[in-house]
Amino acid sequence: MENQKMFSMKLSKIYGLLCAKAQRKNRTKEEVDEIIFWLTGYNDESFNSQLLKDVDYKTFFDEAPSINPKIKLIKGSICGCKIDEIQDPLMRKIRCLDKLIDELAKGKPMEKILRK
Repeated sequence: MENQKMFSMKLSKIYGLLCAKAQRKNRTKEEVDEIIFWLTGYNDESFNSQLLKDVDYKTFFDEAPSINPKIKLIKGSICGCKIDEIQDPLMRKIRCLDKLIDELAKGKPMEKILRK
């Protein structure tokens, strides 16, 4: 049931939280956008369209143009869960985005966050 609650949260709310987390650590909204675009394949226009449509998190990921194949390189734990052990594909994508934003907030350089 907890997954369903997260899946139904509005993208606009989550995006605001992601940006706020990064900005508290002196990172920028543009860096958050770069991470989101890298992971999901959205660009500025298509992402803003999703925000304007006020989609939920599930729809945002379901309609993502292309999930980056380097998502498999994202390892570690987030919210007490090991990413490799998350069975639900949607929850795994959500937690990968969380992990990338955490790395940003912890000061990692973008090259490492984007697995370059």
